[in-house]
Amino acid sequence: MEPTEEDLQLFAQKRDWYERNDKPENRDRIMREFAARRSYVHFPIHGEVIEGFDSGRLEVGENTHLEPHCWITLNLDAAHVKIGSGCFLNIGTMIAAQDAVTIGDHCMFGNGFFVGDAAHNYDDPNTPITTQGFTSKGPVTIGDNCWFGVNCAVLPGVTVGNRVVVGSNSVVTHDLPDGVIAAGAPAKVIREIDFRSSAD
Repeated sequence: MEPTEEDLQLFAQKRDWYERNDKPENRDRIMREFAARRSYVHFPIHGEVIEGFDSGRLEVGENTHLEPHCWITLNLDAAHVKIGSGCFLNIGTMIAAQDAVTIGDHCMFGNGFFVGDAAHNYDDPNTPITTQGFTSKGPVTIGDNCWFGVNCAVLPGVTVGNRVVVGSNSVVTHDLPDGVIAAGAPAKVIREIDFRSSAD
C-alpha cells in the first residue's frame, strides 16, 4: 500500500511536531535553557519543553538532571510545571500537567516515573476514548527530598510531603505526610523514617 501525497504531508506535519525537540536549532535552545540554570538534559527529551520555557510555564531549578526520554506535557493554554533544584529525573520520567505539577528540591525519580494532574475522560459511549480529552482533578505537589523507585505513579490532586520514600511500582492516590516510607497500589504508609541525628 503506497501513501498518497496527502498522506505524506500529514505524516511530515506530525513528524515536525513530535520530533521538534530533536531539530538542531531547538536542541541548542533547550541546552542553553538548561545551561543557564546549571542543569543538564540528556537528549532525547519530549513534549512542550521549548513552549514551556518561552511562556514561563516550565521552571527548572539549578543543578537538576534529566536523563533520556523524559517527557514534559503541558496543556498549552494554562498548565504550569515547576521542577526544583538538585533533582534527578531518571530514564522515561513523564510529567503531565493540565493545571499544575510542582516538584520540590532534591527529588529523585526512578525509571518510568509518572506524575500527572489530570485523567482521561472515558464515559461518553459515542466518542472514541482517545478523543474524549482530559479532566483536571487538582494540582499535584511533591515536597523536597523525595525518592520514588522505578515505575511509580503519582495521581491527580495528591500532595506528597517532604522527605518521603516511595517503593517501586507504587501508585500514590492519596496525600502522604512528611517523613514516611510508603509502598503499594494504592500506596500506603509503611512506617515513619527513623532519621539519624546530626551527631551520628
